[in-house]
Amino acid sequence: MTASLWNRYCTYLVSDADLGLTLDISRMRFPDGFFETMEPAMQQAFAAMAQLEQGAIANPDENRMVGHYWLRTPELAPTAEIAQSLKSGVDAIVAFAHKVIAEKKFRHILHIGIGGSALGPQFVAQALGEANQPLSISFLDNTDPDGFDRVLAELNGKLHETLVTVVSKSGSTPEPSNAMLEAKAAFQMAGIPFAAHAVAITMPGSKLDQLAIAEKWLARFPMQDWVGGRTSVMSAVGLVPAALVGIDVRAFLEGAAAMDRLTRQTTTRQNPAAVLALMWYFAGDGKGSKDMVILPYKDRLALFSKYLQQLVMESLGKELDRTGAVVNQGIAVYGNKGSTDQHAYIQQLRDGVANFFATFIQVRKDRAGLSIAVEPGITSGDYLLGFLLGTRQALYENGRDSITIAIDELTPRTLGALIALYERAVGLYAELVNINAYHQPGVEAGKKAASAILGLKAKVLSALRQTTGGLTAEAVANQLGLSQEVETIYQILDHFAVNHASGVVRIQGGDPLSTLFAVRG
Repeated sequence: MTASLWNRYCTYLVSDADLGLTLDISRMRFPDGFFETMEPAMQQAFAAMAQLEQGAIANPDENRMVGHYWLRTPELAPTAEIAQSLKSGVDAIVAFAHKVIAEKKFRHILHIGIGGSALGPQFVAQALGEANQPLSISFLDNTDPDGFDRVLAELNGKLHETLVTVVSKSGSTPEPSNAMLEAKAAFQMAGIPFAAHAVAITMPGSKLDQLAIAEKWLARFPMQDWVGGRTSVMSAVGLVPAALVGIDVRAFLEGAAAMDRLTRQTTTRQNPAAVLALMWYFAGDGKGSKDMVILPYKDRLALFSKYLQQLVMESLGKELDRTGAVVNQGIAVYGNKGSTDQHAYIQQLRDGVANFFATFIQVRKDRAGLSIAVEPGITSGDYLLGFLLGTRQALYENGRDSITIAIDELTPRTLGALIALYERAVGLYAELVNINAYHQPGVEAGKKAASAILGLKAKVLSALRQTTGGLTAEAVANQLGLSQEVETIYQILDHFAVNHASGVVRIQGGDPLSTLFAVRG
């Protein structure tokens, strides 16, 4: 290490002894004076974040506040009613989990959700779960029939001791609704009453909430309108499954609250979220021109890059800024765990296109117990550290920038702090580039398009049933007056033909233009 690099390390290192966390930006090649240049914009970002926490409308599309910070510090909520509901909500979750664990009726959890409603709980369960935890946990997080079959097959013979947690804010989102119906059918086939095993996590008064009340489900926990899916892991969405597998959810929340306190300060160089956001801004020229590669050197954090994909990309990937100007903002996120990637895409990161910056995530404590020597005086953990430091140096020597975030050990408290660090950094970065981090018009557009295709499916099948011979996709499209949708119609027919329950078969042709489809039986 050169003396100048050591000086940069000492000058710019951000650390917090309470959380055992450090943020090292010495290997980001920002110029002298960068922080001073960005200080006015950073102060504006701090002010905007303060307004957000005070209850300002942050999502004007839906006239919503954004209050995931209140989940771990209820006293900051804008009303006493919200604050009290959050406190009593955590108490109810902890009491429910203690009761379930003590009764020992349930040994497994089947958690149903989509997006952050599943990914957050998955990430936390993998990061903090233990072999001897009171309940094991499985997930249905898609609408893939084969995926349903695989997970439910693993629970075959165990449904009588399986608790099902169903998460859906509205109760009408297709993916969790489909998964719930599939799980319900499996319980009915096994002769087990589903309601006695079902827990609803939803908005009060939603379609799911009404169903749970009507069927007398085992329990119901509320979701808040002002918490988005990608920031919901510290709401009932994440706390219910975490508490059921034995994780200390109060420590998890307290770690996030501690990070919030640390990142609420307005002295930029002492605020790790502000420093992180500024490094993202520098790396991508404020335009997201470089990808973010997340490299956690801890097996338990293997899902961290996937978790951050949703948090960062859904929040920052926006076509328009707040003035309505087209900006096409966003930062692409990908990654995997070290040292696995010593043998995978590190080769390209070092020698290929320099279109990224890396973030190394280090957990200093190797394991709970003592380590054996795999070589004289060297443990497997020494190797892991060697690979991290070596890879970081190899990237730096070839002109690739990187950030290193380290914690002393991985606990519920420090995991909560890590999540909160990135949540705050996302919010601050969004302010720096003047976009709304809290809406998702692209996601909503995709949902509308999918709904339209499902409606088209019924029309296609109806048209096919009205002919005795076969029809090409083009003929079906013309019959429906939808010639511009011919490819979509072909894809629908192709799907019908492979799934024989529809009765649709291919009867002629070897290419999309000439293939005939007909209904048989």
